[in-house]
Amino acid sequence: MKEALFLKSVLHEKIWGGTHLKEFGYDLPSDKVGEYWAISAHPHGISIVKNGTYAQMPLDKLYAEHRELFGNRTESVFPLLTKILDANDWLSVQVHPDDAYGQKHEGELGKTECWYIISAKPGAEIVYGHTAKTRVQLAEMIHAGAWDELLTKVPVKVGEFYHVPSGTMHAIGAGIVILETQQSSDTTYRVYDFDRRDAQGNLRELHIQQSIDVLTIPGDQLPDNKVTVETFDGAELSTLVKSDFFDVFKWVITKNHDFKKTADYTLVSVLDGSGQLDIDGQVVSIKKGDHFILPSPVESWKITGQLEMIASQPK
Repeated sequence: MKEALFLKSVLHEKIWGGTHLKEFGYDLPSDKVGEYWAISAHPHGISIVKNGTYAQMPLDKLYAEHRELFGNRTESVFPLLTKILDANDWLSVQVHPDDAYGQKHEGELGKTECWYIISAKPGAEIVYGHTAKTRVQLAEMIHAGAWDELLTKVPVKVGEFYHVPSGTMHAIGAGIVILETQQSSDTTYRVYDFDRRDAQGNLRELHIQQSIDVLTIPGDQLPDNKVTVETFDGAELSTLVKSDFFDVFKWVITKNHDFKKTADYTLVSVLDGSGQLDIDGQVVSIKKGDHFILPSPVESWKITGQLEMIASQPK
């Protein structure tokens, strides 16, 4: 069946969350919602198909039982996860392991991710990298709490893109909303959490030794985040990253554009606007806050309207 798979997904409350995800049409359970796991087959938040032939099927089950929709790929689990994050306050300073360390110590994939900045308050910053040149120096600075000297802070603005490979010291700062594309993993090692306490008054767990194990040395080895742009009559298509785990694109539609399949399947998140998705003459409306998968049988499609989208594909 040649149809897009639209998804309904899981909201996660976080100590640092807020209410900005209301702007995408989501019904928030509190004023501390940090994440919407928009396209996910991870057990901590599984998306459900909303429409068509596979309505009400969880994405993990769909991937297990209908691998033909995903190009008959051989990964044992659905490899990608798309989130929208509302950082009303700073996230912890953290790092994610690579696949080898993650599989050995956590029993799941490592986590390379990337961020598209949807909105950012004036003066908003992220932590992106660190200053330590050796692992011994890294450990000394962490144990001494020399955060001002260790952490590299970078100001951010709307429309910027950051590739965050496993091993990168990072944190999303207050006042930022991002679209995150990542490997399907929920392993996070907290290096520093600003001495915050949870609702019960407890400090959140840190993972100092694991962090020292997996942080990249030296800490200033960061991607160049170079974006390439193609301009068409009715669209502007940007390649944000081509990584070992995923390719990520930004699609800005001003009138219309015809697309052809370039991967086994494509994940799409609508960040702004509204329009129509046409697959072989079957037209459906799409709008801000929608997330869908274009499965393998869909070989071409047309998007019409005024839209801003982030799309991703597996390698």
